[in-house]
Amino acid sequence: MELSEFVDRLDEELRHDEYADLDASANGLQIGPEEGTVDRVAVAVDGVRETFELAAEADADVLVVHHGISWGGFDRVTGRTYDRVRTLIENDLALYVSHLPLDGHQDLGNAAGVADVLELSDRAPFGELGPQYIGQRGVADEPYAPDELCERLESGLETDDNSVQHLAFGPDEIEDVAIVTGSGTDWLEHAAEIGADALVTGEGKQKAYHAAQEAGIHVFLAGHYASETFGVRSLQGLVEEWGLETTYFEVPTGL
Repeated sequence: MELSEFVDRLDEELRHDEYADLDASANGLQIGPEEGTVDRVAVAVDGVRETFELAAEADADVLVVHHGISWGGFDRVTGRTYDRVRTLIENDLALYVSHLPLDGHQDLGNAAGVADVLELSDRAPFGELGPQYIGQRGVADEPYAPDELCERLESGLETDDNSVQHLAFGPDEIEDVAIVTGSGTDWLEHAAEIGADALVTGEGKQKAYHAAQEAGIHVFLAGHYASETFGVRSLQGLVEEWGLETTYFEVPTGL
């Protein structure tokens, strides 16, 4: 497949144009030639030197990640940035990135993957950011006890044997669950306002403790990395349907 076609197809599926003014990430092809072909695709959560080297060793043509290396552009390509870029260029390895669009995609996204783990139904977009959404909301067919939901997250996410942190300020039974992966506690108040029993996200902020306590809502902190493996794995499955060879690199941070 031509690299340009690969990029265009992913850009269209992920609706990158609609997030262009909302996301600090330069989504799409961040590093790569205008012309090229793709036979082997590597996939990882983070675009960092370790995953670049792994993808190069696998002789991949493109690495697809959630977190890239351009967040508003570069002032200078020196130091660690130079080392990262050099690894890509010397190995003729393209870098494709999807950040917020991959969080909010209602079928392929990170929040959708967490909702799958929790077996939620009646799903709807959640986590409004301008005219778009970066999360999902759903209802459990059978109410969860708080410890049961915590156990389901620990068994269903790549938590690297880390415990899910739980701010236990909600009801005894959890039915309505809001999800924003990564760092999503900024949507805690909205989750409470719309009647959610719990917010599931990756990492928290200090103020989230008292905000959850005052709002009477559960908050589950599953880890930033662990909550955001689903999107790239979904893209892996998609590009395999296009007839491309893929490899997924699991490089958990424990955070």
